[in-house]
Amino acid sequence: MQMTSIQPGSGELDLRAVILTADKFEDLELFVPYLRLLDAGAHVEVAAPTPAEIGGEHGYRLNPTMIIDEVDPTQFDLLVIPGGFPDGAPATVRDLPNAQAVARAFMEANKPVASICHGPWLLAAAGVVEGRRLTSYWHDGVPEDVRAAGGLWEDAAVVTDGNLVTSRWPPDLPAFTDAMMRMVTQPRTAARASR
Repeated sequence: MQMTSIQPGSGELDLRAVILTADKFEDLELFVPYLRLLDAGAHVEVAAPTPAEIGGEHGYRLNPTMIIDEVDPTQFDLLVIPGGFPDGAPATVRDLPNAQAVARAFMEANKPVASICHGPWLLAAAGVVEGRRLTSYWHDGVPEDVRAAGGLWEDAAVVTDGNLVTSRWPPDLPAFTDAMMRMVTQPRTAARASR
């Protein structure tokens, strides 16, 4: 099934989000936060390495709305990094210098970042997890890479550390999206104070 661009729902969330991904993404980890944000009224872009159609592990396909090289972090309020096959989207995205730069810009500006499964590979590659508590998928070397980058890896359904929300895998999506939505709907000063 191919998904095209979906319009925001009737919610009133004044927020611009960008999802960084590539071919072989985890379908639920992309679409659940995407649809939750749209339902709340957010404007959501899906950025991939090229404008070519990309596909998920379970058959859903979509056309990116922009390429990663075009992402200007100052124009977005939230960064979402889903997972996917270990040799698919997460491996592709973590090796892109521009994706790393986007992740660094969000973390340095204390803007909300939500990452699940193999997505934290990008954060480790970008050098932004030192001293930060986070979780991820527990195999494929992800925890080891997080720890090697100075992150404090935990095995939990969701870990929130300041502006960073992380989860392990699709069954954690209810906790993940709840934490993500709490982060983007609370006053920004409260988000900074919690760090």
